[in-house]
Formats: sequence, C-alpha cells, structure tokens
Amino acid sequence: MSSKINTLHTARLKNNCPTCFGTDGLEFTFTQAEKESPLYKKPTAEIESKLYCHTCKNDIYPVNWTEDIERVFDYNKKIAETNKQYLKVKPLFYVLVIVAIVLVAAIVYLLIPTI
Repeated sequence: MSSKINTLHTARLKNNCPTCFGTDGLEFTFTQAEKESPLYKKPTAEIESKLYCHTCKNDIYPVNWTEDIERVFDYNKKIAETNKQYLKVKPLFYVLVIVAIVLVAAIVYLLIPTI
C-alpha cells in the first residue's frame, strides 16, 4: 500500500508574520494523504495544515498565531474541507468481483442435479 500527499488549498495572507512582522510572506497550505492499494484509492479523513513565511523562511506554529491568523485559518480550512471522502475502485477490483461471480455460478451449476 502506498501513500500520496495531495494539496487541497493554498492561500497567501496579508497578515503580519509573528516572527519577522512582514505582511506579504505568509502562506497556508492544506494537504490530505491518499492511500492507494492495488484495489482502491481512498483519502484519509485528516487534513493537515501548515503556515509558512516566505520572507523569513520559517514554519509558523499555532502557538505563535495571532487572533487574526486564527480567523483566516478557520475560513481557509472550511474551503479546504470541501473535498469529500470517496472510495475509488480500480479495474482489478472489478475483475476479481466478476471472477468470483463466475466461480460461484459454476459451482452452483455443477452441484445442482439436472432434472
């Protein structure tokens, strides 16, 4: 089983950075992991977020966030959560289901005596 990270939403902020006090470098990134097996693809329920300042080249952790940054975070998280959970099956799944149905039909056909 492999895993892939998908970026759901990216937003640039005009708020002051708590570290360098720059107003044009903050960026929120919301990501979601997607697990993939030979039979299906399914995203995890957890959405991860990251606040990065391009001016001072630092990650800004939630402990340092101001109320303004938290409000903008809540708004952008609602936008990122619009990606719903889904289960995408692959062609191998359909092949296995068809083979199973054919096998059950063959066994029933052979075991039931003909009249």
